[in-house]
Amino acid sequence: MERIPVSGPWITQKEIDYVTDAVAHAWYSDANMYHARFERAFAEYIGKPFAMALPSCTSAIHLSLLALGVGPGDEVILPDVTWIASAAPVSYVGATPVFADIDANTWCLSAEALEECTTPRTKAVIPVDLYGNMPDMDAIRQVAQRHGIAVVEDAAEAIGAEYKGKKAGGFGDASVFSFHGSKTLTTGEGGMLVTDREELYQRVLYLRDHGRKAGDKMFFNTEIAYKYKMSSMQAALGVAQLERVEELIARKRLIFEWYARELNGIDGVTLNYEAPDTKSGYWMVTVVLDGEFGIGKAEMMERMSAMNIDCRPFFHPLSSLPAYQHLEQAGQARQRNKVSYRISPFGINLPSALNLSQEQVRYVSNALKQILSERAGASVTAARA
Repeated sequence: MERIPVSGPWITQKEIDYVTDAVAHAWYSDANMYHARFERAFAEYIGKPFAMALPSCTSAIHLSLLALGVGPGDEVILPDVTWIASAAPVSYVGATPVFADIDANTWCLSAEALEECTTPRTKAVIPVDLYGNMPDMDAIRQVAQRHGIAVVEDAAEAIGAEYKGKKAGGFGDASVFSFHGSKTLTTGEGGMLVTDREELYQRVLYLRDHGRKAGDKMFFNTEIAYKYKMSSMQAALGVAQLERVEELIARKRLIFEWYARELNGIDGVTLNYEAPDTKSGYWMVTVVLDGEFGIGKAEMMERMSAMNIDCRPFFHPLSSLPAYQHLEQAGQARQRNKVSYRISPFGINLPSALNLSQEQVRYVSNALKQILSERAGASVTAARA
């Protein structure tokens, strides 16, 4: 079997044609034609009135926090298990990240943990739709409303996911998406911010263009701000991908179904959970192993790599990273977040590229079963000895 990548896009002639057209024609008075199409269509898809194309999801979180007035002295709560891009912008604005525990089933922020971590200094919460799944958004929003906390929904990994019939990205004061090359919908690099708050949108519009008022022709900057813009070629790729978004999501869900059938009934192996009122986008098919197998994610990835299978580790708790060891909050989180530290050591993302075949899924699943069988056999032998 040729090497199987862990992630990758699905590009067709439509994407090539749109990007080629942008290269040829998206200049001069038409420089923003694909941006306008992408933003308008994306806002309609999510069900929000305002959308802004940006160079990354990280920049979208950064601008959201700035527009919400988050800064030094404030705390922002987010799940301990997520990529650092969810947390780094909190430091950018001078606030303190607070790492809360995750739900054992969804692997997303626990509403109970959010309540526990809330203090008078809490200014915002960033729930993350991890691996395409969604948390209990009703419970999280109730906690946020009770304490007057802004919600920045990190839907970076969850295009197409739904909670009670409402699409991911529809739950925050601001909601943000990633279009990195690994994502279900890609622009190579890129992101999107969506909101239904016009004043927040206008503030972000201003902050993302070096502190210039929209439409300014005199280059008369009134604040020191940021340069966060997407190229027309990226926007054109996004338009084409968005026109195929249901096809992309259906493919992700089909890939998960293949894995679920292949790994069904294996004790000690847990795949992504989908609650009855939730539709997962299954960005990354993820397996969490029972600790009794005695094999951690690093060893499992190494074994899979030897069989030409690329995997990714379940995100490490942010509070365990060297980058955050200077924070008192990180030490508290390491003691408090039992679910995060129980699950993370034994989870890996399986290959989930959009061009994955059923034969490849079968090969990956058989490799996983073989490794676990060998480990179980070794444990039995050791016990008998």
